[in-house]
Parts: sequence; C-alpha cells; structure tokens
Amino acid sequence: MTDKQKLFNSGILTEERPGAVSPPRELWENKKNGLVIIECPQRIPCNPCHTSCPTGAVVPFDDINDQPQIDYSKCTGCARCVAVCPGLACFVVDLTWGDESRALMKLPYEMLPSPEEGRQVDCLNREGKVVAKGTVVRVTEPMHDKTKVVHVEVPKDLVMDIRAIKVV
Repeated sequence: MTDKQKLFNSGILTEERPGAVSPPRELWENKKNGLVIIECPQRIPCNPCHTSCPTGAVVPFDDINDQPQIDYSKCTGCARCVAVCPGLACFVVDLTWGDESRALMKLPYEMLPSPEEGRQVDCLNREGKVVAKGTVVRVTEPMHDKTKVVHVEVPKDLVMDIRAIKVV
C-alpha cells in the first residue's frame, strides 16, 4: 500500500510533506514565541493560513490548491493560522520555552469543555495514541470565533510527534 493510500484509508500522515518538516534548527532554537508547522496532506482549495497571517510568513499561493510554504524569518508564532485552519493542520512550536527538556506547543482545540490552565492533558500523536503528558499553560481565542488555541508544555523531544491533546 502506498503512503497516499494509507493516508486516505486511515487519515494518518505517514511521511514528511511540505510544511511537515522541522523549521531550520538554527532559527527554531532561538525564536521566542515559536514557529509554525503546517501539515497539509493534499492539494485542496484552501488558504486561510495565508490570508490570516499578519506578517506574510505563509507565502502567497500561486494556485489556491497549493500546499502552504513558510518564510520562517517572518513567523512570529502568533497562532492565528492555528485558529483558522479548517483541517487542524497548523500548530506552533516554541523551543525557547521552559528548560532543556520542555517546549511549548500551540495546538487547535475544538471540543467542549475547553481545557483549563494548569490542567494536565494527554498528548496524542497522529494516530491518536497517547505519547506523553502535558500541562495547559494558556488557552486563547486569536480570531474571537470560539476556536481555541491551547498552549501546552510538552516534552521537547516529542514536538514532531505530538499533534493533539485529550482532556483527561
């Protein structure tokens, strides 16, 4: 079975894709507030990540079906793209948060009830399996449209695996 077939049969991304790779390490390790990672699995007509970006970090699309490209030098980690993405494909990772072992992830959350600050949550991978525990640091609503962005302190070595949280 090809990776494309696996994606459409399971809904799980099984390979790196444009935007689903780590930002340049030298920039990422020193960028306060973090950098966005966008994991769009296919070409579809969608661009709210670009139109909501106040700094132009999500590069204009040549074709509305293009997968997002990011100019990391312009990203401020504001998480507006996280809040507007209909596919829950955007998230922000701040490696400058905490100590050597902890990072901050800004993840979309559309369930009720909203997690509370200070609460411990399960951190899930792309398959929905629990891979770690995290602590909710902050809950925001960047677009004032009831879509929450949950800021969660997580193990730094798992930021490329964690993609969602579950309130326990």
